[in-house]
Amino acid sequence: MKCFSYNKFFETIGSRTRLKILECLQSRPMSVTEICSCLKEEQSKISHNLKCLADCHFLDVKRQGKKRIYSLNKDTILPLIKLVDKHVKKYCCKKCIIKDSKR
Repeated sequence: MKCFSYNKFFETIGSRTRLKILECLQSRPMSVTEICSCLKEEQSKISHNLKCLADCHFLDVKRQGKKRIYSLNKDTILPLIKLVDKHVKKYCCKKCIIKDSKR
């Protein structure tokens, strides 16, 4: 089922909200409340997207009392983000001008 797995991976990472969550978590692990604050989005929307990211193991989730603390999967996702950043800076920077200030 390699094809389905690839589809699931790219569907998960292909959402603008999920990409913004990943970007936000690059700075440090955060709770859902902190992520909502960072992205200025409603908790229900962020929680739904966090579940999708966690189900596909993009995120590690740890409990701290009643809170869940989300962080990037350091084994695979953090290196992947660094590789994408490197690629974009080398090959896309002249063409990838960010026009959407909400990103």
